[in-house]
Amino acid sequence: MSKLEELLQQQQDIAVAIEAEVLRGREAAAKGQSEAQFNLGVMFEKGLGMAQNYAEAMRCYQQAAEQGLASAQCSLGALYEKGLGDTEDSAQALHWYQLAAAQGDAAAQCAVGALYEKGLGTKQDFQEAMRYYKLAAAQNYADAKYAVGTMFESHHGVEQDIPEAVRWYKLAAAQGHTGAQCSLGHIYETGEGIKRDYAEAMRWYRLPADKGNAGAQLNLGVMYEHGEGVEEDNVQAMRWYKLAAAQGHASAQAKIGFMYSNAKGVARNYPEAMRWYKLSAEQGNATALSNLGFMFDHGQGVEQDDARALMYYNKAAKRGDAYAIKNRDIIEARMAAHAAQKPIA
Repeated sequence: MSKLEELLQQQQDIAVAIEAEVLRGREAAAKGQSEAQFNLGVMFEKGLGMAQNYAEAMRCYQQAAEQGLASAQCSLGALYEKGLGDTEDSAQALHWYQLAAAQGDAAAQCAVGALYEKGLGTKQDFQEAMRYYKLAAAQNYADAKYAVGTMFESHHGVEQDIPEAVRWYKLAAAQGHTGAQCSLGHIYETGEGIKRDYAEAMRWYRLPADKGNAGAQLNLGVMYEHGEGVEEDNVQAMRWYKLAAAQGHASAQAKIGFMYSNAKGVARNYPEAMRWYKLSAEQGNATALSNLGFMFDHGQGVEQDDARALMYYNKAAKRGDAYAIKNRDIIEARMAAHAAQKPIA
C-alpha cells in the first residue's frame, strides 16, 4: 500500500470512528444521559462529524443543563452571550453561568465576573466581578488571573495598583496566557507604574508573538522600528508588521504603508504604500485614512487631488485623528482661497 493509500485509509477510518461516535452519542442523548447530551452539543457547536448547527447545540446543552450538568450550563450561557443558536441574551447567559459557577465551574465563574464588570444582563458591579474572578483564579484558571490583573490596572472597583496587576499578569502569563504576556510587555514598554524596561517588554511581547498573536507582533515591530531595547532595525520591524498584517491587523497594515511610503526597511514604493493604507482604511483605521489623505494632498504616487485628500482627511478627523484635523483645516482654507481667486463668469 502506498503512502497516499495509507493516508486515505487513515482518513476513512477516522471518518468511520466519528460517525460511530455520533451515533452512540445520539442514542445515549435520546436516553437522557446528560454527559452524552453535552458531548453531542459540543459536536454540533464545533461541527465535528456533522454540519455546524448552533440551534441544535443549544437544544442539547439545554437538555443537559436542566439536569444540572455544570459544563452544559456554562456552554449554554456562552451561546446566549454570543447570540449563537438564539438571540443574544445577557440575562439568560448570566442565569446559566451562575448555575454552573455555583457548582464550582471556573470558566463559568470567570464569565459571571466579566458580565458583572461590563454590566451585561445585570447592574455593573466591580466588587462582584472581582469576587467571581478570584473564585476562578483560586482554581488556577488563567483567564481569571488575567482579569484580576486588568481590574487592578484599570482601577475597576479597586485602587489602581500596577505592581499588583503585574503580579496577577505574571501568574497568568506563566500558564501561557497571551493576553497577560502582551499586557506585561505594554507595562514594561511604557513604564506605567513601574520602571520602564525595554528588554523585559521585548521578552514578554516575543512569547505571544511567536505563537502568532498579531498585537504582540505589531508591538515588536514598533520596538524594532524605534530602537527600543534593541538596535533600530527596519527590516525586522517590517517582518513583524507583515506577520501581524497577514492576520488582518489594521494598525500593522497602516504601519507597512508608512514603511513603503518612507523607504524604511524597503525601497520607497508609493503604490504599495497606498495598497496597504487602503486595506487598513477599509477597517476604519484613522491613521491609514489620514495618510491616504496626505498622499492625495501631496501627489505621492498619484495625481494631486484636493477633493480626494479632503475626503480622507474628513474620514480620519471624524475618528479623532489630530493630524487629519489639522490638514483638513489647511486644505479647506486653500480650496476656499482658490475659489475666491476664480473670476466671476
